Amino acid sequence: MSGPAIRLATVNDHAAVLALQHAAYARNRIVLNAEPLPLLADYDAIFADSETWEIWVAHMVGLAGALILTPRQDDLYIWSIATDPAFQGRGVGRALLAHAQVRAHALDLPCLRLCTGQALVDNVAWYKRAGFVIEREEMMPDRVLVHMAKTLAGS
Repeated sequence: MSGPAIRLATVNDHAAVLALQHAAYARNRIVLNAEPLPLLADYDAIFADSETWEIWVAHMVGLAGALILTPRQDDLYIWSIATDPAFQGRGVGRALLAHAQVRAHALDLPCLRLCTGQALVDNVAWYKRAGFVIEREEMMPDRVLVHMAKTLAGS
């Protein structure tokens, strides 16, 4: 089986991406006992601001995943990497993470950054296996955020 086809999202993907985000982060809501940060975002604003945000979608037999990035001065920030639960374990997340790295190189940015919840130990471990390191932890009123980074080769 080949990996997903990844393309830049269009305004026509808005509703599907929002539905995918809610499905993908449902388990995280239970583990965190709080609303996952990507679900607190204003997706109307994200889709409207293509200068700040890049939204990529992965297709297999339908929408399988979404990747939301924001280029910053010194890094490419991964705001959200989400896989539809029906496609989890099939390489969609790995493909989206690899795509983020390709985008960072294309934008001449030296590293990727993201944050996840400390309680999401599987996520932290997954990112560590992908080469991310913990930069710091941040206490929030309802959770602890783990800020992670990956320096890219050739940077």
